[in-house]
Amino acid sequence: MVGGQEEEEQNVEEQKCKMINNMWEVLGRRWALLILRNLTTKEAVRFNELKKLMPGISSTVLATRLLEMEREGLISKKIYPEIPPKVEYRLTARARELGIILKDLGRWAQRWKSPRIPATMLE
Repeated sequence: MVGGQEEEEQNVEEQKCKMINNMWEVLGRRWALLILRNLTTKEAVRFNELKKLMPGISSTVLATRLLEMEREGLISKKIYPEIPPKVEYRLTARARELGIILKDLGRWAQRWKSPRIPATMLE
């Protein structure tokens, strides 16, 4: 019976790894973490406000990243029925919880950051 329990625990760990991998696919895309960080600055942020906070990001990429994170439940979007339409983005409770994890990850990265090796030394 012990072998069955070990196999079940291994399956649970594999499922956890797959879920983490799926989330990192979204968070690992360019601009994703910066978008989340910039959404923490206010309760709600409009699209153009967000774009101004991130020089270099195109409107297309910003819209795509926002949609991806909305689908993952990290961001909520509220559309006001006005002309022109007013759209606000805010972090969900899931994203705020993730923010705590990312702060811990940042502290870990700072602690274990190794000095960069110049490219000429690698050749």
